[in-house]
Amino acid sequence: MEKQIEDRSVKPKNKKQTKKKNKNENIENQEKDPECIAKNYETNEQKLFLEQKPDIFNNFKISIEINILAVILFMSALSSRFFKLDQPRNVVFDELHHGKYISLYMKRTFFFDTHPPLGKQLIAAVAYLCNYNGQFKFERIGSEFSDEVPLFALRFVPALCGSLIIPVAYQLMLELGCRHWCAALASFLLLCENTLLTQSRFILMESILIFFTLCGLLFVLKYKRQNMKSPWALTYLIIASVCLTMATCVKYVGLLSWLLSLWIICRDFWVNHLGDKRLSDLTVFLCVILRCIITFVISVAIYFSVFFIHLIILNKAGPHDSVMTSAFQASLEGGLASITKGQPLHVSHGSQITLRHTHGRTCWLHSHTHVYPIKYADKRGSSHQQQVTCYTFKDVNNWWIVKRPEKNTLAVDNTKDPDGIKHGDIIQLVHGMTSRALNSHDVAAPVSPQNQEVSCYIDYNVSMPAQNLWKVEIINRDQFGDVWQAINSQVILTHLNSTQALKFSGRQLPDWGFNQHEVVTDKIISQDDTVWNVEEHRYTKSENEKERERELVAAEMIPPKGTKLGLWERFWELQYKIIFSSPNTQNVHSHMYSSEPLDWPLMVRGVAYWLSEHDNGQIHLLGNIIVWYSSTLCLLLYLSFFAFYLLRQRRQIYDLSFDEWEQFKTIGEVLVVGYGLHYIPYFFIDRTLFLHHYLPALVFKILLCAAFMQHLANIVKEKLIPRFIFHLSLCIWILSVMYVFKKFIVFSYGTTPLTSKEVLKLRWKDTWDFIIHKP
Repeated sequence: MEKQIEDRSVKPKNKKQTKKKNKNENIENQEKDPECIAKNYETNEQKLFLEQKPDIFNNFKISIEINILAVILFMSALSSRFFKLDQPRNVVFDELHHGKYISLYMKRTFFFDTHPPLGKQLIAAVAYLCNYNGQFKFERIGSEFSDEVPLFALRFVPALCGSLIIPVAYQLMLELGCRHWCAALASFLLLCENTLLTQSRFILMESILIFFTLCGLLFVLKYKRQNMKSPWALTYLIIASVCLTMATCVKYVGLLSWLLSLWIICRDFWVNHLGDKRLSDLTVFLCVILRCIITFVISVAIYFSVFFIHLIILNKAGPHDSVMTSAFQASLEGGLASITKGQPLHVSHGSQITLRHTHGRTCWLHSHTHVYPIKYADKRGSSHQQQVTCYTFKDVNNWWIVKRPEKNTLAVDNTKDPDGIKHGDIIQLVHGMTSRALNSHDVAAPVSPQNQEVSCYIDYNVSMPAQNLWKVEIINRDQFGDVWQAINSQVILTHLNSTQALKFSGRQLPDWGFNQHEVVTDKIISQDDTVWNVEEHRYTKSENEKERERELVAAEMIPPKGTKLGLWERFWELQYKIIFSSPNTQNVHSHMYSSEPLDWPLMVRGVAYWLSEHDNGQIHLLGNIIVWYSSTLCLLLYLSFFAFYLLRQRRQIYDLSFDEWEQFKTIGEVLVVGYGLHYIPYFFIDRTLFLHHYLPALVFKILLCAAFMQHLANIVKEKLIPRFIFHLSLCIWILSVMYVFKKFIVFSYGTTPLTSKEVLKLRWKDTWDFIIHKP
C-alpha cells in the first residue's frame, strides 16, 4: 500500500518532466527552422515597437474635461441674455451715444470719445459683417429702429460677453481654491443679478469690460499658481496681459484691474519666490526682467494697435473734430481740410489769419465793436477799450491782420516771396473788421482780476498810450522751423511791455460780454492756455478798409490739396485730448438719475433706461436687492472676521489651520482689494455718476459673498445642528434670490406691459424712481 502511494506521488512528477523535456525539444527544433526564425524576428520587432510606442506618443494625449454644472450655468446665461435680444426696437439709454459711434464707424467719420474704442470696434465689426450702413442717427432715447438696422447684431457682443462672465467667474473661484459648490454659487448669484442682465442686453460697454477683467484676473491667478521656471507661467502671463489690456481699451477703468493684478504678482513674488534659495540671484533677476518686458511690449502693442485702427478707419471729418487741433482737422477728408488745403503756408506781413486756442476748449480770438463797461459789478474800473474775447463759433470778427510795426501798409506786395514772420519777431495784430490793434495794459481783467486785461486799442486822447506790440514765440520750431506756419506752428504771443503771454482764461464773461470767454495776459508764459495756432490764412490784397472788409466777408478759397498729419502725431494728440480735455462739463448732480458712490452699496436708486409709449412697460437699471444687501453684509463680516483672526493670532490662538488661513487671506487680497480699487476712486471723480459705474466693483463683492459662505460652511461642518441651520438658511436665501430675480426681470427686458399698480407694487424703496405715465 505504501509502495503504491509512493509510485503515484512519483508518476505526476515524471509526466511534468516529460512535458518540459518535450517542450524544450520543440523550441530547439523551431529555433533551427528558418520559417520559425523569421516569424520570431517579426514578433520581437512588434513587441519592441509596442514597448516604445507609449514613450513616443505620450506627448500627444488629449484629455477633455467638461464640468456639467459650469455648462448648465453658461447655457442659462446664454438663454437669459439672448432672449428677445432685439426687443425693444428702440434706443435704450446710452445706446444713444455708443450706437451713434457705431454708425460713424460705418461711415468712417471721425468722432471723439473720452473712452478707448475697443468695445465699439468689436460691435462695429459685427455690424459690418451684417452689412449695416450706419444711416440710423440715434437722435434720442426711445427712437424706433428702422428695419435696416441689424439690432440683434449690434447687441450681440455685449450679450455674448455678459454670458461668458458666468463660466469665467466659475473658473476664477476654483482658481482661488474654492470648492465647486462655492464656484457654482458665485456664478448663480451673477446669473441672477438683474443689473448685469440689463447691462448685457444693449449696446453698452460694461459687460465687455467685466468679461475681459475677469479673464485677465483668472490667468493672473493661474500664473501665480505656477512655478517661475514653468513655461506655462509665462503663457498665462501673456494671456493675462492681453485680456487686461483689452479691458483697458474698452474703458480706462480697466487700469484698476491692472493695478490689482500687479499687486497679486508682486506680493506673490515677494512671499514665494524672492526667498527661494534654490533660485540664484541672476535667475530671479532675469525672470523678473523677462516678464516685465513681455508684459510691457504686449500691452503697449495692443493699446497702440487699437488706436491706430481707430484713426485709420475714421479718416473723414465729422461733428466731433472741432475738439482736435487745426492740424488734426485739416488731415481729415472734408470739413476744415476743404477750407485750409492749399492756403498760403507761411504767415507774413499782411496775412489775414484766424487764431485758434490750440488746447482745451475750441474757440478763436475774437473782437467786436462793443467796449468793456466803465465799471464792473464789483465796482472796479475798466479801460473802456474794445472787447477782446475767445468765441466758440466761426465768425467774420475772428479775422486778424498780421502787421510789422515799421510798415504802414497792410497788403502783401509779393505773394510769391512774402515777408515771413519768424520766431522772435515783433508784430502787431490788427482786427480785420474794426482796424484796431490788439492791446494790453496794466488794468485788471474783467473776470480774472489777478491777470491783465486784453483789448483792442481806442485812442480816447487820455493818458493811456497804446501798448500793442507782441513777440512771436514758436514752441514747436524744432519740428516745423523758425518761420511761422499756418496750421502747423504753435505760438505763444508775449506782450512786449508787460512780458506776459496772451491767454485763454476759461472764464465766461457776463451778459455785457455776450457770455463769450475771457482773454487775458498771464505772467506764466509756458502753459496750455497760452498756446495758439493759425487756422485759416489768406493774404491781404487791398489797402482800402472797405475793400478789405468785403474780402473778409465774401472771400472763399477752393484749394486743391489737403494738409497731412502723420499717424503718430494724431495718436499722441488724441491721447492728450482724452486725458486732459473735459468736453462733459455738466454738474455732477445735473442728471435726475445720477447717484453718489455712497448710494451704491445699498442701491438707493436705479436708472430709467427706456419707457414704452403704449403702457408703463419700461427698462430700469435695478439690481437684485437680496444679492446687493447680502454681498454688502458679507463684505463687512469678512473684514470683521479678518480683524478677529488677526487679534486672536496675536494672542497665539489659531482658530484656522495654516491652509485655511492662507486661503482666507488670498480671498481678501484678490476680492476685497479688487472691490476697493474699483469703488473708492469714484469718491474723487467730479463728473456725473450712475449706478452702472458700480458694476465692476459689485462683481468682486458678489464673488466675495460666495467665498464667505464657504468659510461659514467650514466653521459649522463639525457641528450637526449649526450645519443643518446653515444649510437650511442657505437654501432659503437661494430661493429668495431666484424669487427677486424673477420678480424684477420685467425691468430688464421691458417687453411686459405694466399697469400703474403693478409698477407701484415693485417700488420696494421710496427712492426708486419708476416712471408711470399710463393708468
